[in-house]
Amino acid sequence: VMDGDTITATLMPPGNMTPNSSMTLEQKTTFAFVILLFIFLGILIVRCFRILLDPYRSMPTSTWADGLDGLEKGQFDYALA
Repeated sequence: VMDGDTITATLMPPGNMTPNSSMTLEQKTTFAFVILLFIFLGILIVRCFRILLDPYRSMPTSTWADGLDGLEKGQFDYALA
């Protein structure tokens, strides 16, 4: 037969130890770092889904040789002004 004292003793810390509800500085720093990692992960997931849904949107529409006058694409000669 269990009485109320043993149930209370098992739920509460023994002796004069009081439960500390405040977090230490190390715990707060770790918690903030984990939250920042989750935010970064969320941003990366959104970016990856946007690339998967529309892969050609992030590609530039012009190439490096579009502005050259009188030169074939693939030549590395400089156009003198």
